Amino acid sequence: MEKRELIYEGKAKRLFNTDDVNVVIAEFKDDLTAFNGAKKDSEAGKGALNNKISTELFKMLANEGVESHFVAMLDDNHMVCKKVDIIMIEVIVRNVATGSLSKNLGIPDGKILPFTLVEFDYKNDALGDPKLNDQHCLILELVKNEAELDQLRSMARHINDILRPYFHARGLNLVDFKLEFGRDSEGKIILADEISPDNCRFWDLETGEKMDKDRFRQGMGGLKVAYEEVLKRILN
Repeated sequence: MEKRELIYEGKAKRLFNTDDVNVVIAEFKDDLTAFNGAKKDSEAGKGALNNKISTELFKMLANEGVESHFVAMLDDNHMVCKKVDIIMIEVIVRNVATGSLSKNLGIPDGKILPFTLVEFDYKNDALGDPKLNDQHCLILELVKNEAELDQLRSMARHINDILRPYFHARGLNLVDFKLEFGRDSEGKIILADEISPDNCRFWDLETGEKMDKDRFRQGMGGLKVAYEEVLKRILN
């Protein structure tokens, strides 16, 4: 498969066209960003770890009937994906209060939520990825109708129902995570982007240690070691 021109570059990945119009190659970068790009750095090997973690999780979800853009891992830093039109909504799934939820609403950090909370953020760096309600999504024409919003929520909750016990069995509490979805060549909504410690919060079940990008956000250090541990637990 031939890697051709760059078609998109985001904070964590670059996307390239290929000789197949329905397939792209995603390159996982070592760049680290937080607070809508206000904090930046790089960690050698981070991209490869996220590629490997995402590969294993996309494969596992496929076995559970969840369709995604994943085709194959090409090499350490590259993934072959179906070409999709990304829906410009970040779907946030929360099981435990922390981060912006605690900051904005005063819910104690670490409080287990009475039910899984699904939120929508506008995928727009220039505006700082603001919160969206259903009417915002419709006014901005990010989806076709309310039924698609219900579909995004349902898919997110279903993925959470698979991932949460999966990680629990590996000694990790899936605190919250971000999902992105896109439309494939037939217009079907499928899972896209990545699933990794860059967009998931993992806390060790025994110690409460943070095993995700919060180590960078909060200046804790040890990010690569934490990501390596997450991969190790997935592979074991």
